[in-house]
Amino acid sequence: MAGTEHDQVEETLKRIEANKYVIGTIVVNTEGIPIRTTLDNSTAVLYAKLLCHLTMKARHTVRDVDPQNDICFLRMRTKKHDILVAPENNFLLIVIQKHVNSFWTFP
Repeated sequence: MAGTEHDQVEETLKRIEANKYVIGTIVVNTEGIPIRTTLDNSTAVLYAKLLCHLTMKARHTVRDVDPQNDICFLRMRTKKHDILVAPENNFLLIVIQKHVNSFWTFP
């Protein structure tokens, strides 16, 4: 990655991590290994493994429906958190955040 491109990625990650709702971020390489995270290692490895698998399943599902299509973003709302996944060619960006809107808060 070129210096300027790397700086842009770092700047973007810092901006995301500065959001008061963000609990943690994970950047995962093509082998499913976390290469940068703000979470503890065991948590990052667990999220990386499971979300890489889920993202691949989602990608295959989208392509089975329409081979010309692809997944751009995956968002899950759990009882405790929002999990955001942005798949790119060479990495996966995972963001874990608190619920932003109390309207969607579960009992």
